[in-house]
Amino acid sequence: MESWKETKELQPLVGQMLKNSITKQRISHAYLFQGDRGTGKRELSILFAKSIFCQHRTGAEPCLDCRDCHRIDTGNHPDLHWIEPDGQSIKKEQILHLQKEFTYTGLESNRKVYIIVDADRMTVNASNRLLKFLEEPSQQTTAMLLTENGQSILDTIRSRCQVLAFQPLSLHRIEKKLQDEGVSESNARLLASLTNNLNEALAMNHDEWFANVRKIVIQLIEVLQNKPNEGLLFVNTQWMPHFKEREQIQRGLDVLMLWYQDLVNHYLDREEAMVFIKEREKREQAAMRWSRQSSAQCLSFILEAKRKINQNVHPTLVMEQLTLQLQR
Repeated sequence: MESWKETKELQPLVGQMLKNSITKQRISHAYLFQGDRGTGKRELSILFAKSIFCQHRTGAEPCLDCRDCHRIDTGNHPDLHWIEPDGQSIKKEQILHLQKEFTYTGLESNRKVYIIVDADRMTVNASNRLLKFLEEPSQQTTAMLLTENGQSILDTIRSRCQVLAFQPLSLHRIEKKLQDEGVSESNARLLASLTNNLNEALAMNHDEWFANVRKIVIQLIEVLQNKPNEGLLFVNTQWMPHFKEREQIQRGLDVLMLWYQDLVNHYLDREEAMVFIKEREKREQAAMRWSRQSSAQCLSFILEAKRKINQNVHPTLVMEQLTLQLQR
């Protein structure tokens, strides 16, 4: 996201509000950017920071070529501070360090900006320390808090921020952008259904590991359909060796869920909603094995498996139980 013009396509309302705050010189001391992953929160925060610091901007548009713009791109601007989780959380010490940095005069100007990524992962002590920081805002200080879970932010912090809700990106828009980048129609449909982050989708498209995910999911379906007694064997010899990490298992379950969603859509005659567009014949065969009701029940089983993976239940036990449920 290099310009405010681009925001009209991706986040028109949020983009216009931030652009207006620049042109009208009414920059708030704190913003809360809330929205799903891939909706452009980080990119827009960088663009906003460039507009704040750029000395050669035209209206709200930063020049993108000056020293300030380049240093923001490389993460080296002395008056722009990033805070990201240290391990699983953002700790009180990180906020204390930020406060200390802000006691000094800006190196380039009197303005300072800080961006807190995954702000919902602040510890209680970190949140309370940030609250005290926000209660005494400087005219030259701007905060941007980025989160996928705005409801986890303390109400007292939310009340001191201008809350900007980032809307989910259109699946068809992501799909088209992927095809424009050379991704096949079938892969673009699958990737757009898994993430609305274009860069993540492109990375997955070139990932050899992910290329085999679709194949393994289809193979599991065929085993469950034609040789159900071999389901557990397939899980232990094919599925688990490929999906070694919990995050990878979640990705596999996401794809498996999309398959059963296609089955439900098959019964509802929603051809336009299909994700596995190349597997129509396989889907019709699967419809002879799973009814609409049982397909919907399978979706519930997969959601429960995903919850257990998040709760650190042993992955093999989770997948074995899920396999038994799906083959009923």
